[in-house]
This record gives sequence, structure tokens and C-alpha cells, in this order.
Amino acid sequence: MAKIIYTHTDEAPLLATYSFLPIVEAFSAKAGVEVETRDISVAARILAQFGLADDALAELGALATTPEANIIKLPNISASIPQLKAAIAELQAAGFDIPDYPDNASTPEELELRAKYDKVKGSAVNPVLREGNSDRRAPASVKNYAKKHPHRMGEWSTESKTNVATMGEHDFKSNEKSVTMPADDVLDVVLTTEAGEKIVLKQGLKVLEAEVIDASVLEVAHLNAFLRNAIARAKAEGVLFSAHLKATMMKVSDPIIFGHVVKAFFADVFATYGDDLAAAGLSANDGLGTIYPGLEKLANGAEIKAAFEKAIAEGPALAMVDSDKGITNLHVPSDVIIDASMPAMIRAGGIMWNAEGKEQDTLAVIPDSSYAGVYQVAIDDCRKNGALDPSTMGTVPNVGLMAKAAEEYGSHDKTFEIPAAGTVEVINAAGEVLLSHDVAEGDIWRACQTKDASIRDWVKLAVTRARASQTPAIFWLDEARGHDAQLIAKVNTYLADHDTEGLDIRILTPELATAFTLERMRKGEDTISVTGNVLRDYNTDLFPILELGTSAKMLSVVPLMNGGGLFETGAGGSAPKHVQQLVNEDYLRWDSLGEFFALVPSLELYAEQSGKPGAKVLATTLDKATETFLNEDRSPGRKLGTIDNRGSHFYLAFYWAQELAAQTEDAELAAAFAPLAAQLAENEEKIVAELVAVQGKPADIGGYYRPDAEKTAAVMRPSATFNAALASL
Repeated sequence: MAKIIYTHTDEAPLLATYSFLPIVEAFSAKAGVEVETRDISVAARILAQFGLADDALAELGALATTPEANIIKLPNISASIPQLKAAIAELQAAGFDIPDYPDNASTPEELELRAKYDKVKGSAVNPVLREGNSDRRAPASVKNYAKKHPHRMGEWSTESKTNVATMGEHDFKSNEKSVTMPADDVLDVVLTTEAGEKIVLKQGLKVLEAEVIDASVLEVAHLNAFLRNAIARAKAEGVLFSAHLKATMMKVSDPIIFGHVVKAFFADVFATYGDDLAAAGLSANDGLGTIYPGLEKLANGAEIKAAFEKAIAEGPALAMVDSDKGITNLHVPSDVIIDASMPAMIRAGGIMWNAEGKEQDTLAVIPDSSYAGVYQVAIDDCRKNGALDPSTMGTVPNVGLMAKAAEEYGSHDKTFEIPAAGTVEVINAAGEVLLSHDVAEGDIWRACQTKDASIRDWVKLAVTRARASQTPAIFWLDEARGHDAQLIAKVNTYLADHDTEGLDIRILTPELATAFTLERMRKGEDTISVTGNVLRDYNTDLFPILELGTSAKMLSVVPLMNGGGLFETGAGGSAPKHVQQLVNEDYLRWDSLGEFFALVPSLELYAEQSGKPGAKVLATTLDKATETFLNEDRSPGRKLGTIDNRGSHFYLAFYWAQELAAQTEDAELAAAFAPLAAQLAENEEKIVAELVAVQGKPADIGGYYRPDAEKTAAVMRPSATFNAALASL
């Protein structure tokens, strides 16, 4: 039976669900559309590991491989270690009998426990559900609104000292090796130490014919030298020092790199007190936000804290996440996520905030050079030509390679911190060495898989989108990089399977593709970026933030390879700040436009799957209602006293009911919604007043990672008049 699965996730998107989902359910029921929910929040995923909750993620993962799939996925926490520990502590306090995360696992029991928790952290959800490639773009209504109501862009100076610092050698990009499998096989990853010991890092890795297998290593000795130079450069140039990583999606590699950044910045502190910190279980990988509270338990904690503060005072100025609270760029690995932080910096005019709460030029430290050049090109373009103009700039849709966990770099069980110097080899079942790297202790080695079927589908989707929009499509691939060289050969082969006559389809390096795209944007011309998984993540924040001021207003459709659809609702990078504001002021600024957009194609798919024409009517009228919503500027306001997320939901429901009452395709639906449209029109002022009246005081939702359902529903549905109107439908 056809059904729409609406996911419960985390933070602000979850809070918004408590307000929006009752509307969806009430409207859908009138058209016979079945809507169910599944909880894939980080808290639910933790509980599922211990049999204390259904494993909804596994269930949806299986569903995503079938033609029946119709899943609306909201942004979820890609849990870092500090977030994971906080969620565990909250669940324990709520009475759930779950163990602590084992920092230093050594026994078989501890290793098994850590393996369970490792399934939860990082980008655990997306690879499971993404059984298709990504088609992400700004809907025409959103783009038109942005042009009529351009968001504020910071001014760029030709004298700006902001730049990117990246390794360029001895990193993942430069050390990458790649092969295409000639046949199905089973691989092992083995480290042979200099002492002759063989350590099996990964055993029994099944691969398919024509699958692309990569391996690379980031050499930490060179990483640390690079970081020392970057710190000195920031100090000498008088700019902020800021590190930009992906410690959530790249859950194994990037927290380790973050730890090296922390240790490099506080080199003297770790040289003097490193043993004390390690003995107390305080890791640089977790950042100052974890270290500082832990110092209170040490006899010399005050002395160590003073040493950290001295290093901050004497080093280059640190970029701040929250200057009012003293939260630096090095406090929490998941606080400064590159795909959100770099576009925000570029949009602001190349500046970040210093400890005094003032704007300052920045040295953006991005250790691996795989895609660092994209941001440097964007910075150089803005320094030369000034800020882009949202009222005239073109748009950049993305076709992203991500099906079947394609290019999940640094985020899984094929990424390792090397325990001893030696050689890492990827060996096939016949004993042949496919890939090999010499490594030193502490180096970060990673392997990756990209299935041929995913690449074929990616090329097909790129051609389909280019033809549908008559827009140039650029594959962002660099033949000098091992993995990209394999993909370029496949792309050229598979493009020949399609009718590309009259289409502008090119392959350019990421740097040249950025320059080409920005040149067209400034002319008001559109360009499709066709990218791998990581660049998909980066580009679907970079360009929307410049175009629209946010990446939350994107339409994200994943046509699943076996049929069915996954509909994603935007990015969640700002979600934590929104939760804090709700708890403090009972005001939620989260914008649910992504949810509105995702629901339209989901309803259209439901109509196809079920044969119920009412679902198509819901979709058509919702699309019109969303355009009215934008034209009437009903998104959440920026300050108390204006409508927030809950008010925006009311207006969406109001306009949707009006459209349903006015349409002539389904007389029964028109008759059903006419009374609701009249009630909402009559009570508009009263409902808005009820929604605004609660603002300005703290709100109790009973938890951060697992809010209390009753308390949260009460907070997110404070208008008795609106609730009664919905109930009468």
C-alpha cells in the first residue's frame, strides 16, 4: 500500500515537525493520503543499538531499495563524539539503561560497544537512505522571491587579506590512488609494519565489477608542519586563524585532523601538559569545549587553563563561533562545518568575528586540498569583482553522485589512524596488491568505494537535467586526481549512451568550474554543477547561500535507482542556534520552506503510486500556496513580536486551504476545505496574536536530543483557535 513516510529527526527540524506535521496529516487525510512517521533522530538511533527502540533507519534503508519508497527526510544530526556523548548522557538521565561511550576501548566488550556507537555518529543516515543520486535546485518561486527581495551581502574590498591555506601535497588529494575493478572480488586492507607484523585493518570487503576503489593517506608530519606555518602566517598577516573541516560527515578523519589543529595552536600547552590531559581522558579531537570543563577535575586544572588562555592571547587572533560567550573556532569540532562556514564568510565579505565581536579578515585553513581551491577561486573573484548581486545573479542547480554510499570519504569503517609505520596495501582475493601506501604512525589512511551503477545513473541524471532546463552542465572533475581520472573515463563512455546533441556538457577541474560558474552567475546565467558526493554537499550550500541567503530553501529530490523517491528538505547547519533561541525566548526562526517544497513531489509520487487523484490536487494547490506564502513574505521574522516558524505554518495552511477550496478538479475536496478556509480567514488576527503572545519567555521542551513529546507539542502548537480549526476539518 502506498504511504508517505515523514521522518522525525533532530533539533530545529524536529521542533518544526511538531507544528507542521499535524497540518500535513489533517490535509492529507481528506484526500485519502496515508502519512506515517519514523524516528531516525540520533537519540532513536542510539536506543535502537541496544534494542530499546525500533531500528527505523534500517527499515527505511530497506524501503529505499524498492519502488514503493516515498520518504521525506528532514536534516539530521551527523553526530560528532561530543554530540554523541551529550545525547547518551541525556538518555541516561531520562532513565534509559545505556552505557557510556568508551573513549579508550581495549577489551572485546568495549570494542563491540564502540562499534555500536560508531554506527550512530557521523553521517550515519544519509548513506543508508540515499539509494539514488541527488537533484537539488532552487525552485523558481524561491529564486524569483530572492531577486525581488535580495538578502544582504557584505561588501568586498580589493584590499581584503582573506585567503585559503591548504596543504597541496602530502594530503588526501595528492596521495590518492584509484582502480576500476575488472571483476567482482573480495578485498582486504592490510598494514605491514616495519617490524614485519601484519595488521588486518579491513577484511572481506566485497566489491563489484567496474566499481571504483580509491585509497589515500594524509601524512600527519606534513600536516603538522603545514599547521605551524598557517598559524605563523595568520599572526604575521594580522588576520584571524580559522579551521574549516567536516567533522560530522567525515566522522573518522576530520575529528582527528581537528585534533591536530588544536594541538598545533596550543603546541606549548600540549608539550607541557599533554600527559595530564591524556590521563584525564581529555582529547584535542573533542576541542576546548570538552577540555575546559574537564580541567576542573584536575589538581593543576587552573594552571593548564591559564596556559591555554596565554596561548590564545599570544597567538594569532582566533575566529569565533560566539564571541559573546567566548566560544572559539577550536571549541567544538562540529561547530564550524566547512560547507556552511565558508559560504557564510564569503557572503559576509570575507570576514569572520574576532574575540571583541568585530569583523576581521581571515585565513581559512582547509588542510586537504581536494576542494580548497573552490573557495579560493570564489574569494579571488569577489575580491576582484565585488560581492555578487542576489537580484540579478544566475542559479546553480546540482546533480550529485551519492547513490549507494558513493564517495563516503573519511566517514566509515575504511578510514584508519595508522598505529605503526609500515605499508598499507589493498589486496584482492588472488593475493594481488591493487593499491599501496607507505605510512607513518598517526597518518590518516582512507579507502572509498563508488559503484558503477551509481555513476551510470549520475551521468543519466545530469543529461536529463541539462535537457530539461536547457542549461550547461559541468562535471567538476580533475584528471590529475586518482579517483577523478577513473570517473572521467566512465563519464566519457556513458555520455555516449545518451542523446546530448545541442547540450553544453563539459568536464572541468573544480577550480576552473568555479570560475566558469561564477562568471555566468554574474551575467545572470544558470549552470548545473555535476559533482561527486563531497562537492555536492559543499556546492549545495555555497551557491544557495550566495543566491538566496540560505540553503534551507532548496528543492532536493533523490530519484531512487529502483523506483520511488527520497525527498530531502534542506540543510540543518543553523538548527542548534534555533533550538537555543526557542528554549530561551519561545521563538523558533527555523524556515520550513524545504519541507513545503519536498511535500509537493512526494504527493505527486503518491498519486502515481496509489492512483488517488486527490493527492495530485494536494500537490498542485500546495505549490500555489507556497508561491503565495513567498510573495506575502510569511517566512519567520528576525525578531520577537513577528511570526516565527509556527506562524509561517499557519499561513501556509491558510493559503493551502484557500487554494483547495477554490480549485475545480475535485469538488469533494473543495467542499471539505471551504469551511476551513473561511474559519482561518475570519480568525487570522486572533490566531497570529495567540502565536505571538507566547514569545519572550523560556520554553520547556523536556530535552535537546529527545524532547518530551507532550511538552514539545504544547510549545509548538500554542494557538487553541488554530488547533480547533484543524481538528474540525
